[in-house]
Amino acid sequence: MTVAERAVVEARGWIGTPYLHQASTRGAGTDCLGLLRGIWRGIHGTEPEPVPAYTSDWAEPQHHEVLFEAANRWLLPKPVHLQGVGDVLLFRMRDGAIAKHLGLQSDAGPHPKFIHSYTGHGVLESSLSLPWQRRIAARFAFPEGTT
Repeated sequence: MTVAERAVVEARGWIGTPYLHQASTRGAGTDCLGLLRGIWRGIHGTEPEPVPAYTSDWAEPQHHEVLFEAANRWLLPKPVHLQGVGDVLLFRMRDGAIAKHLGLQSDAGPHPKFIHSYTGHGVLESSLSLPWQRRIAARFAFPEGTT
């Protein structure tokens, strides 16, 4: 199984986990970053760096691209238009805003889907509809490796 396929299997195991800001515990609570951290642990074991406490505005007042910078440190950048199963998606929720939402593409092709943890919904698999696609700021792949 490829690392991308393993990432999707891992992410699907989190579906139904409630949303909980700054958490990363399957079945108990997670936010979008916590979900990505959990997927990383499922693929690679320990996380690559500690995550400092963060507010729900994700450094928006300072316009600091915290998630984008961390993704560039640990993940492999891909062209945004080359969709693939297992890709990590980084979203800007508004034009001109910092990227502050993450998801994992779970299906590609004519009806793409992604798995994410969303406020008020928890972890779910959603259609990667045109409104979501327009919000994609960056696309990354997990590096190869084993646990």
